[in-house]
Amino acid sequence: MTATLVELNAYPLKGGGGTALRAAELTARGLPFDREFMLVTPEGRFLSQRDLAGTALLRPSYDGEILTVNAPGAASTLVHKALEDGEILDVTVHRKECQGVDQGEEAAEWFASVLGHDCRLVRFTGHRPTRHGGGEVMFADGYPLLLISAESLADLNARLDEPLPMNRFRPSLVVEGLGAYGEDDARLLRIGETLIEVVRPCSRCVVTTTDQDTGERGREPLRTLASYRTRDRGIQFGQNCVPRRLGTLTLGDPVEVLEAAAGPPA
Repeated sequence: MTATLVELNAYPLKGGGGTALRAAELTARGLPFDREFMLVTPEGRFLSQRDLAGTALLRPSYDGEILTVNAPGAASTLVHKALEDGEILDVTVHRKECQGVDQGEEAAEWFASVLGHDCRLVRFTGHRPTRHGGGEVMFADGYPLLLISAESLADLNARLDEPLPMNRFRPSLVVEGLGAYGEDDARLLRIGETLIEVVRPCSRCVVTTTDQDTGERGREPLRTLASYRTRDRGIQFGQNCVPRRLGTLTLGDPVEVLEAAAGPPA
């Protein structure tokens, strides 16, 4: 079986649009700058597409110094020099505490104006371990990498009245050649010069029903996925992964399954 890496996506702003990459240096926390920034309520609770579907329309880019965000209908583009020495806020992601550096009034006012919701922009600081697998993340929901097989989406789309793009599922890595749900049967993969361990299935939420280009919501794909991908009280699609050997990832890299799962990932 020959498999290939066909997509690399990083999400510098949690809940915002992804940045498609041709190559990237894999870090312990995943792809560079992934979920380094996050919007929070004044009380410090994270905001995402679950709360505000309009965050799907935000188009961020980040080079390690300047965060640029475009939004449809916005009077201006946010061009923000990332702050390292602002006030450190205690924030929560899915009720788990972590910390972020407040990015100031100008950024907060821009996002509040665009989204119509009082919020602050924070930049990750500190250390945040994964619940399983011994990995670490910034503001990602739980794991540094999300892997999906291209054939898994093709199988789902064959069951839907209208096919959906891969961006509904916001993966880090898309691999072609594993077969439909082949990611479920892998435990350790070599992608290019890196090693990646499959740690836990990804349970899907309302974000998958949000059109990433319009912000509109429907019932799919959760309704269809629930009919054949419900496991352990969750609707599963894709696999959460943790880097085990770092290095460069490049589109077209060969993907090799080094260890198969004896059963469903723990």
